[in-house]
Formats: sequence, C-alpha cells, structure tokens
Amino acid sequence: MPVWDDLVGQERVQAQLAAAARDADAMVTADAEGTESATASKMTHAWLFTGPPGSGRSTAARAFAAALQCTSPDRALGGEPGCGFCDGCHTTVVGTHADVEIVRTDLLSIGVKDTRALVRRAQLSPAVGRWQVIVLEDADRLTEGAGNVLLKAVEEPAPRTVWLLCAPSLEDVLPTIRSRCRHLTLRTPSVAAVADLLVRRDGIEPGAAAAAARATQGHIDRARRLATDERARSRRAAVLKLPLRVDDVGACLKAAQELVDAAAEDAKQVAEEVDVKETEELRAAMGAGAGTGGRMPRGTAGVMKDLEDRQKRRRTRTQRDTLDLALTDLIGFYRDVLALQLGSGLAIANEEVRPDLDRVARASGPERTLRRIEGIIACREALDRNVSPLLAVEAMTMALRAG
Repeated sequence: MPVWDDLVGQERVQAQLAAAARDADAMVTADAEGTESATASKMTHAWLFTGPPGSGRSTAARAFAAALQCTSPDRALGGEPGCGFCDGCHTTVVGTHADVEIVRTDLLSIGVKDTRALVRRAQLSPAVGRWQVIVLEDADRLTEGAGNVLLKAVEEPAPRTVWLLCAPSLEDVLPTIRSRCRHLTLRTPSVAAVADLLVRRDGIEPGAAAAAARATQGHIDRARRLATDERARSRRAAVLKLPLRVDDVGACLKAAQELVDAAAEDAKQVAEEVDVKETEELRAAMGAGAGTGGRMPRGTAGVMKDLEDRQKRRRTRTQRDTLDLALTDLIGFYRDVLALQLGSGLAIANEEVRPDLDRVARASGPERTLRRIEGIIACREALDRNVSPLLAVEAMTMALRAG
C-alpha cells in the first residue's frame, strides 16, 4: 500500500509531494553519479504543512518523509517513491528509521534546549537513508527563543537535511521561518472520505464509521477515537447535554465544575499510566538501587525536580486538550442549532441528539446562537492565555445561559 493512501482528501497536496519526491530521488542519483540534476526545482530543504485540526498535516509530513527514504527497486524502473513496502518506507511510517526524527510534544511548548538538540541532529549526514529528515509536528508550540534557534538551521541547512514543519496556520509560525519554507495547505477531508478510511484501514463497521465521521465533521483522529473508544462516546454525550443544563446560575456553575473535573480526571489517568513508569526508569538510571532503601544518590535531586516539572506541564496540557475537545463538540452543537434556525439544509453533525437541537433552536433565535458560539470561542482563547480553567468555563456557561 503506497504511503499516500492515508492522506485523505488531499489530492493536490499529494501530487505536489509526489513530484518533489521524484525530484529528490533524481538529486540523490545525480549526486551518486557526479552529475547535476535538472529537475531539482520541485524539491526544497524546508516545508510547512498547514491546515485545520484533523486535516492530516502530520500524516502528509510522514508520508513525504517515507517517500524520501524509499528504497524500492521499482524506482529504477520508473516506479514512484513511497511504495509503502520497502524497509525505508516501513521504518519511517512506524517511527523507527535512523534518519527520520519525528518530534511531537505533550507539553504546552517546545523550548530552546530541545530545539538546539534538533538543530544539532539536522547537521548530521544520513546514517543509513537517503536524507536526514526532521518532522516537527507541533511547530506552532515553539517558543519565540526556540523559533529563533530553528531559523538559523532553516536558513543554512545541511546538504541532505529536510525540515518538515506542521502547524494549524501560517500565523502560528514565525514570519522569518515560514518565508523560508515551501508552504502546503491541507483542507478538512469530506465526511465520506473519512468514513471510507475508517472502514478500509481500521476495519470499523460502515455505520459506526459514518456516524463518527459525521459527528467530528471530518476530523480523522477524533473520528477514529469516537468509533473505537466507548469512554470517548460517553464523554461526548455528556458534553452535548450541557446546553440543556444552563437554566440558572447554580446549574451553570455545576456544569462548569463537572466539565473541568472530567478534564482533570483525564489528565490524572494519563499521569497514572505514564508518570510512574518514567519516574521508576529515571530512578533506576540514576542508581537508586534496592540496597540503598530506595534513596536517590547525592546530586540527583535536580534531575528528579526537572522530571516532576515536565510531568506537571504535561498534565496541564492534557487537561487543556480535553477541555478544548469538549468545547469543539459544543461549537458543533450550536452550529447545528444555527443551521436549523436558518433552514440552511446543511447536514446535521449531531443527528443522535436531534430532539435536543430542535428544542434549543425553537427556544431562541440565530442571534442568541451566534452569541453563544462567540462565548465558547472566548473560553478557548482564555484557556490559551492561561486563565484558570474553572473561571474560563464558568464564564462560558453563563454566556450560554444569557445567549
């Protein structure tokens, strides 16, 4: 299966990347033969993938990385790079290729220290592959200092290094960096295309796949989670009941508290699964043996403190991500309400709660619905500014009540 098969609804982007991979292949061949390639214009050393959440930015970057590392013998016979079966493609896709560094963060930001390590990695020549590829899936989370560190590497790249940056929009990346990258914009795939992917790749029953794709409006990862995780479906159902619970101030405050508590519980579960393992591995690495009563050697307290700080930041990120997912579902609810109020004929995403949608639509007008959507957006922006989650969500539930 070619590496492009998971790139859903992005035919234009796929064609551009496939052409660049062919030219990159020609460049490597020309270098090996000591000649000069005449088709290098479609390939460049830095790429920026942008698009809405769920559009497949990181999928496109990984597929391109695999195509660059493709070692299929069919290429000599005119085959396309990115066969999906050779060692170069397979190890890139699963994340074990020695010359492909895939960077994602479970923290709120990527700092200078981590970025400097990436820049040093980018200066190395490929060890076993054809290119040294750095896939930065969360380029929008670079701090300003980290962005300035990265800029130098993008300005003066090593000959066989390719940077693949992913971000929601151009505005999320420093202008000096994006001006040095080739920009590709991905779009939200259609509901039908996402449903087909879930059936074809994940073996999900067609009805469940269609319902999940419709509910998430084409967000591939969320659709997969919704179709396969009962807890995700239960949590989403609870969120969609919130608009019916904000009849008075007390109900607003209670709904806000429950939403924040649910997000905190998610963060706690992630911590329980990961933090204990990380801590024990670090203690063992630092020499906290059984014969010492579990005490850490002298001089290691700072290392343990750094780990604890990282784990705390990860819990904060997990809580915010869970809240943001709930807020996205709420926006989808009121989007459906607005469609009903305006008689637009748009497909309803939350068909399973159609009676609730009709009830809210009859009880208010489009103007109030738009104000409610603005209240949810304001809550998301407040969370981005580090406002206390409970205060931000309480303000939102009060805005939903006022309309």
